[in-house]
Amino acid sequence: MTTSFATATAAAIGRDRKVRHLGSFSELRSASNSLLLVNRPFVSHSFTAGSTFLVRAVSTPLKPETSTDQKRSKVEIFKEQSNFIRYPLNEEILNDAPNINEAATQLIKFHGSYQQYNRDERGTRSYSFMLRTKNPCGKVSNKLYLVMDDLADQFGIGTLRLTTRQTFQLHGVLKKDLKTVMSTIIENMGSTLGACGDLNRNVLAPACPIDRKDYLFAQETAENIAALLTPQSGFYYDMWVDGEKIMSSEPLEVVKARNDNSHGTNFPDSPEPIYGTQFLPRKFKIAVTVPTDNSVDIFTNDIGVVVVSDADGEPQGFNIYVGGGMGRTHRLESTFARLAEPLGYVPKQDILYAVKAIVVTQRENGRRDDRKYSRMKYLISSWGIEKFRNVVEQYYGKTFEPCRELPQWEFKSYLGWHEQGDGGLFCGLHVDNGRIKGIMKETLRQIIEKYNLNVRITPNQNIILCNIRQAWKRPITTALAQGGLLQPRLVDPLNLTAMACPAMPLCPLAITEAERGIPDILKRVRAVFEKVGLKYNESVVIRITGCPNGCARPYMAELGLVGDGPNSYQVWLGGVPNQTALARVFKEKVKLQDLERVLEPLFYHWKRKRISKESFGDFTNRMGNEKLHELVDKWEGKPLGASRYNLKLFADKETFEAMEAIARVQDKSAHQLAMDIIREYVASHQTGNSE
Repeated sequence: MTTSFATATAAAIGRDRKVRHLGSFSELRSASNSLLLVNRPFVSHSFTAGSTFLVRAVSTPLKPETSTDQKRSKVEIFKEQSNFIRYPLNEEILNDAPNINEAATQLIKFHGSYQQYNRDERGTRSYSFMLRTKNPCGKVSNKLYLVMDDLADQFGIGTLRLTTRQTFQLHGVLKKDLKTVMSTIIENMGSTLGACGDLNRNVLAPACPIDRKDYLFAQETAENIAALLTPQSGFYYDMWVDGEKIMSSEPLEVVKARNDNSHGTNFPDSPEPIYGTQFLPRKFKIAVTVPTDNSVDIFTNDIGVVVVSDADGEPQGFNIYVGGGMGRTHRLESTFARLAEPLGYVPKQDILYAVKAIVVTQRENGRRDDRKYSRMKYLISSWGIEKFRNVVEQYYGKTFEPCRELPQWEFKSYLGWHEQGDGGLFCGLHVDNGRIKGIMKETLRQIIEKYNLNVRITPNQNIILCNIRQAWKRPITTALAQGGLLQPRLVDPLNLTAMACPAMPLCPLAITEAERGIPDILKRVRAVFEKVGLKYNESVVIRITGCPNGCARPYMAELGLVGDGPNSYQVWLGGVPNQTALARVFKEKVKLQDLERVLEPLFYHWKRKRISKESFGDFTNRMGNEKLHELVDKWEGKPLGASRYNLKLFADKETFEAMEAIARVQDKSAHQLAMDIIREYVASHQTGNSE
């Protein structure tokens, strides 16, 4: 450091009383609560005696000084040296290599992309990029949907994927096409900014386009939170559209909340007033909903926000829940899935300030040395909710009120046809694992284009067609059926709530199959249902992931399968249909071919020992792991008396229901009655032949 630079810096510090004095320049650190001197060759600021660029720290209580730098992960160093998420990505995307280097691979996540390669191939790696959009509330305009559909064909693998966070994923984009694809999305009022990386991800809200005050307010709030926590330094637009910002205007309350530094939340002179140079320690997830509607898996988020209305349905404020998160590491007990817990209630005008205070608390205190422990759930688990609340209140500037009492939660899929409340209709369509391809993709495009429909993506990987006129219902229903998009009553109930992550072949973290494996697994579960006498309309919530990171939220499932080896899964039990209970690990390393050995005794005893209408998740919780292990370990097959063979007797639902109605009179199942009839028929013919 030159003498002139040191002198100028000292003078600048002296002029600003909000920036604390340090004993010597050797003590200057890049930690988020200390003065950061940006002095790297690739930073576009020149440092002279007359020109000093300072990113000032948050004016918060000082942390104890240490003689050595705090340990930081490699990703933290990449972020610090990136000139606000630019370098070296801006150089890497220009060279001829099909891939990018390690630092750029971390940075491109902030731009909404992951580098991947085809793991089915052996030898040389075929690199490509996955792009993820950011769509608060899952809202997708007609124009953007058609553009994404085109991009999937022109630059991707010909499919679109709907994610569990209400966004699109576009797979298979080559590096040479990244700028074309990114700029096209941006120019059509889409974005991938912050869809990945260490910052706030897509903000969830109920996808249903219902014209009701609380739903509309929840969706507006989700959009405002998304805007509040969007990066401001322009790195995204610099990279993909040569610095041209293509944005819609922000509400004044969002701008005001972002700029407010009355409680020391901001970096006043930084291009990133909330995030600073280091952004957050890890990804951050937020969901907003209304009472009873748990279509967003509210308790799996870092922050869950619930609208509280008065007796007239007028929104008054919000309950806030904090500390949820799904990711964990196999056989490392210090990592865990966790449900969010109540933080408090705030009036509606304060929600942006409260959310910002929570984010800043995580920014300042979340671990940056080991990314396995960097999510906010670990901070809250370490501190306890009372200490966490006290620190958040310092940044919020107010005391949280107790959370308001809420009614029971329900999972709502919004599949099928529904009234919007404004004279229009919406239609929720089930998409297996969110993968839109083939004739389904063609059909959706034709309908969306012909009727100029906007769409919404649900947190369960489904899609909703919005603003449909009554006169369009019949032709759209016909077209959907021809394209294989069936009404919910025609889809196996097991499929309706099932989810899987993409896993193999493109996800580098996948240990085994999920999306490609779940169709066969669901068929096998249905066969076990039939074998043990469970009815067709009964179901369990099944979620499958190829690794323990939990992207399809398997730790909330009644039956979660989490990849822990080639063709091997952990079995998790205990989630409940309304997504309010955390599952627990039941068995580890169950081979794919051995699933029936575990599932058959579980479903058999659920059928026979459950309390009236008791869900599978509630049943497994009531029985407990010890008893369930005993039932599985002692299982020698279904007791004789019913058929020893797994015969599929019913080819269609109507025949099954008719047989079931007759069987009910005789206190039998449809399967039992059908077998009795078959036995009598066979016996009569055998007798006739012997005569």
